[in-house]
Amino acid sequence: MKVKNVVLVHGAFADGSGWKGIYDILTKKGYNVTIVQNPLSSLEDDVAATNLALDKQDGPVILVGHSWGGAVITQAGTHSKVVGLVYVAAFQPDLGESAFTWFSSMPPVPENGVMNPDDKGYVYYSKEKYHAGFCADLSKAESEFMYASQGAFAAKSFATPLTQAAWKTKPSWGIVATEDKSIRPEIEEKMYTRSNTKITKIKGSHAVYISQPEAVAKVIMEAAENASNAK
Repeated sequence: MKVKNVVLVHGAFADGSGWKGIYDILTKKGYNVTIVQNPLSSLEDDVAATNLALDKQDGPVILVGHSWGGAVITQAGTHSKVVGLVYVAAFQPDLGESAFTWFSSMPPVPENGVMNPDDKGYVYYSKEKYHAGFCADLSKAESEFMYASQGAFAAKSFATPLTQAAWKTKPSWGIVATEDKSIRPEIEEKMYTRSNTKITKIKGSHAVYISQPEAVAKVIMEAAENASNAK
């Protein structure tokens, strides 16, 4: 039976507006789509925001996370309404691991623009590297809008170990963005392989959900059609 509810969770250095293309595709196909606006103030706060959205759903849900949002859905995905998880160029930590565990597992590429925390403990993506490092396959104008709308991301979130790992009990799908300069594609593939996540490789930047919405939506719909039958 097809799942009709989809909840989308954005990552750091971005906001929920990036899901517009995915939203348009899925709603035209009859899905009920909810977009979470993460406060980005802590793992717990982002999980709470996601749980609020999940509580509102009227049935089973496919929970989708991009980048940092992958850590959020791993923790929040144990919610009783979630029947499947989709990771979009996303972190997929295990119990006791943080997003930073994986981010730091290989040296970042030169284009990566994640800056050190400021004196208030917040992390931003460098303006000079944002286009090349985050969304090289989008236009310069789109990149500038995304840079301007990025949220202040609390550095402590990145280092907070997870206490739950929903992918251990829920079927998972994972998208590797093969041109990703923010999370190395090799790291994405290692996480997904470890968890027995069904992997789809899409040629795109870290912002693959914006640059390749049809391809990403296809994976979400595959999850919606198969999650209830998956073991």
